[in-house]
Amino acid sequence: MSPSSSPRPPRHHDGPCRVGLIGYGLAGSAFHAPLIATTPGLRLDAVVTANPDRREQLHREHPGARAVDTPEQLLSDPDALDLVVIASPNRTHVPLARAALRAGLATVVDKPLAATADDALELCTLAESSGVLLSVFQNRRWDGDFLTAARLVREGALGRVHRFESRFERFRPKPKAGWRELADPAEVGGTLYDLGSHLVDQALTLFGPVETVYAEIDVRRDGAVVDDDAFLALTHASGTRSHLWTSAITPLAGPRLRVLGDTAGYVKSGMDPQEADLRAGHRPDGTRPWGSDEPALYGTLGTDESATPIPTDPGDYPAFYAGVAAALADPGTPPPVDPRDAVATLAVLEAARTSAATGTTVRLG
Repeated sequence: MSPSSSPRPPRHHDGPCRVGLIGYGLAGSAFHAPLIATTPGLRLDAVVTANPDRREQLHREHPGARAVDTPEQLLSDPDALDLVVIASPNRTHVPLARAALRAGLATVVDKPLAATADDALELCTLAESSGVLLSVFQNRRWDGDFLTAARLVREGALGRVHRFESRFERFRPKPKAGWRELADPAEVGGTLYDLGSHLVDQALTLFGPVETVYAEIDVRRDGAVVDDDAFLALTHASGTRSHLWTSAITPLAGPRLRVLGDTAGYVKSGMDPQEADLRAGHRPDGTRPWGSDEPALYGTLGTDESATPIPTDPGDYPAFYAGVAAALADPGTPPPVDPRDAVATLAVLEAARTSAATGTTVRLG
């Protein structure tokens, strides 16, 4: 039984779906809370954070939401909520998602869903057997550059695509304090599982299952104890090859995307503006244009002999929670991201670790 066909218990009240958000760090405060608060059909009802400064920030930014001390306190009354969103550190994703699903609550988990494909599969199975919605916040599916590339592939504008190149590269030569830089594997830190989760998800979304994985994963920065530089080469069952880079030690970034087909290519530089806008406190509330790229950053479509700039499709992070709201309102509507996609992504990331450790190409399935 798939998540989209699982029966879900009906809601027992009128009005917007009541959302409980676990975590009010960067992910919770800059991404999830603003998107939830501006999505019709959802209401940010409660936020778990015991940090006094973050509580003050919450009351300032979302005065209608109540602060809760612990996840256990939030989940102690499941009838008071319709959806739980988990935006806490990676090591907590599986136990918190398990507890929310067992409480019968629809659940969204920030990426990565889990540390391993087996743990992610366990959560999928639990959600399916319980008839409860589970989805994963893979917001980069709604980056404008990715939406543009996906449209060009779908329309056949590139011909048969033989190579997909994608990069999330930054220059942060000094490690920052925080759990993402801790060596304990249980923390699920490092760039491979952070930005690599997006890269692999995008590749699988565009070109389907992967047959082989080759990877190079390094710790480059002085004082770093987790991976900060990685390259993955994926061979899809469709024949397309994906070359993916993620790094914290790149002083000059390469193209964000390069998609090469047998009739044309698409090359795009620069980052989608939505993250920067959310970090700056802007909201997708209709008061200003959202997700629009600067013309100077438009990608190029064509060949060396004939190439032209093309406008970037608008980015649309709000589409994720709009999809969640639709799935909650209608049990026949699938979630915006199938959690089993996260299982496939994690299988690739695990194969990448094996490949880098052994210097071999790993075959999946």
